[in-house]
Amino acid sequence: MVHVFSAQGQKVKDMALPSVFQTPYHPALIKRAVLAVQSTRLQPHGKKPGSGRNNTAEYVGVRGKPTMYRTINVGHARLPRMRNRRGVLQGKVASVPQAVGGPSAHPSRVEKKLVENINVKERKLAIASAIAASVDAKIVKARGHHFDAAHFPLVVDSSFEKIAKTKDVMKAFESLKVSADAEHAKERKRIRAGKHKNRGNPYKQKKSLLIVTNHASPIMKAARNIPGIDVIPVQRLNAEHLAPGTHAGRLTIWTEEAIKVLATRGEQ
Repeated sequence: MVHVFSAQGQKVKDMALPSVFQTPYHPALIKRAVLAVQSTRLQPHGKKPGSGRNNTAEYVGVRGKPTMYRTINVGHARLPRMRNRRGVLQGKVASVPQAVGGPSAHPSRVEKKLVENINVKERKLAIASAIAASVDAKIVKARGHHFDAAHFPLVVDSSFEKIAKTKDVMKAFESLKVSADAEHAKERKRIRAGKHKNRGNPYKQKKSLLIVTNHASPIMKAARNIPGIDVIPVQRLNAEHLAPGTHAGRLTIWTEEAIKVLATRGEQ
């Protein structure tokens, strides 16, 4: 039995959690399911066919031809060279990977399979295991979240879904003793390392609370602008929501209606 709290942090009643919350912890399987979800966002990319070879370079290994027409026994490496007559590029090595401006040795292929498949039963077991990890205080604490043991696990009544203002959401977090986790995530916004900062999303944001509702509700708009907070209907829940970065144990607020859905069809 767990306590059900109101948006004001008061205990309303007790309820039993469905059997999915007793699923054993499988970190390796959860990681595999998260990577499978992430792989669906990858885009095919590859080099242009013929790139690095659109030139006049050729290798002539015939000894009987005049020196100007062959590239063997002329005192330099046996590599394809430019054939531009009276040009500054005459004799320059090209069309090989080790040459300046040459083709890539083993370029990316558009045909490469990027999506990682996972068996349906394994995916379901991974999600169930991540759901169970969200109510395990030891796993949630190890992930670095801040919460009050007296209010854990976080199960709220249906009135929580009707909150329509962001300031009211923050007040509810204070009542449930999880505002420190939201503030900690807000402070952990940093610039990415490497070239990825130039590719559309230069910042990396720490993940905080996950709010699981029964269906689309006003709180989805009220909480979507809070850094690190995600609001997801239980029907759309996947392994990455519950285990960002492949690490399970995300601090999760479950609504009473969402748990009822899990009891009836969530185990499917």
